Amino acid sequence: MRRLFLIIYLLISSVYCGSEEQEGVKYADKCEVCKVVATELEARLDETGKTSDVIEIGYSVDDVIPKKRKKYKTSELRLIESLEDICARILEYNIHKERTDSTRFAKGMSQTFKTLHGLVDKGVKVELGIPFELWDKPSVEITTLKTQCEDLIENHESDIEDWYYNQQGKTTLIKYLCSERALKGNDDSCLKEKGDTSEAPVIKKKDQEEL
Repeated sequence: MRRLFLIIYLLISSVYCGSEEQEGVKYADKCEVCKVVATELEARLDETGKTSDVIEIGYSVDDVIPKKRKKYKTSELRLIESLEDICARILEYNIHKERTDSTRFAKGMSQTFKTLHGLVDKGVKVELGIPFELWDKPSVEITTLKTQCEDLIENHESDIEDWYYNQQGKTTLIKYLCSERALKGNDDSCLKEKGDTSEAPVIKKKDQEEL
């Protein structure tokens, strides 16, 4: 029982400790922001690129002049639609405080919260200082990351367009936008971190039984 209380205390301490500084709030740096945005945009383009649709562009009042036909995959419309909700997708991320590198920004529930939810499911009373229904809401780091995403896209819109029309397929967006432009002359070491950025590790059955 004593061990259980110690585990709960350590888990809660890693999530909530009072002031922002005490909580260990660490906002995304420029490298992390660019890495997440580039990763999400390329993933979104992969989704929208799986089509052979052809769209008609241009118009005329009398419809006598035929409209131009263009593949959706190489159209401006695809880029616009891909960028449209890209920063909103950031809110699907969670902060994984058990990690120390850029992979702390990842989709899926963090190991810490998986464990805490598991304790609640077992009937253990866990107090974090915030209502239970807010546990899974985006943290301040994530909502700030969304704003940082919007700023990055606004400041580098022309670079993204140039990559889309001229460099896509030749080099990655992470290299073109982040290494060679947004982070040029600054630390870009986080771009080389290859850890898990999707789902948090699953708690092993043995570990759950010990809890």
